[in-house]
Amino acid sequence: MRTILHADLDAFYASVEELDQPSLRGKPVIVGGDPGGRGVVSAASYAARKFGVHSAMPLRTAARLCPDGVFLPGRPDRYRDLSRQVMAIFASFTPLVEPLSLDEAFLDVTSSREAFGDGETIARTIKQRVRDEVGLVVSVGVATNKLCAKVASDLRKPDALVVVPSGGEAAFLAPLPVRRLWGVGPQARQALADYGVVTIGQLAALPEGTLRRRFGSHGVELAVRARGVDPSPVVPSQGAKSIGHELTFDRDVSDPARLEATLLDLAESVASRLRHHDLAAGAVQLKLRYEGFETITRQMPLASQ
Repeated sequence: MRTILHADLDAFYASVEELDQPSLRGKPVIVGGDPGGRGVVSAASYAARKFGVHSAMPLRTAARLCPDGVFLPGRPDRYRDLSRQVMAIFASFTPLVEPLSLDEAFLDVTSSREAFGDGETIARTIKQRVRDEVGLVVSVGVATNKLCAKVASDLRKPDALVVVPSGGEAAFLAPLPVRRLWGVGPQARQALADYGVVTIGQLAALPEGTLRRRFGSHGVELAVRARGVDPSPVVPSQGAKSIGHELTFDRDVSDPARLEATLLDLAESVASRLRHHDLAAGAVQLKLRYEGFETITRQMPLASQ
């Protein structure tokens, strides 16, 4: 059974601005530019969302809803830099990372469970590393497929961790509004409302023939999704550049024998994943991080065979 994660950075652009300017934390931060201009909101902090501000909203509307908002221009270079750092953390757990945008990605960690633990454990580790190493908060959904993982990550934002148990996909989706299902836009919602369908469970119970007559082949696809079925694979946008494994000791360790044993265990975990994906390493890198995040790295190329 597959283990798929959907990781989504919370209010990414606004959170980056708060990270770089701590005095903004807790304030209604709105990224997009001049509130008197013709632009739209790129991102809004959760404090701003309480006023009804959301992305893609005209800035003038946002200013009317939230007159005390802190309006900031975007900084694309900074967002890309932090995105790369977060994606590198994702890639240290699996080479199967499918970025959807700067702030979200799917991860297939099925083959990583032996090295890092089950899906929930991996999700918790990722959340902690992103917080500690980058300073941002990421919400994660864990499921057996991309559809349920993405829905799960969005349910309890911010700082969400939602796990959909294997076999419980349909039950997880059933009480949710149909708008949360991929492919159900405003027009489809209205059409489904004509049949009395407002939840995903009601959509799943609708006769397939009815859906086919009303929506054609798309209706059949909706019925399949409503039952929590999604076989689509996680497709990396590019080949993995590195595979690694890290361990954080609960207490400081200076015993050489224990350190060597731990290092050998980490090396074997990495080698196992390389073999699984039929890959060969071109270099080996060792990273040592002390308390306070002082980090030392050493790298050595490997001779080609």
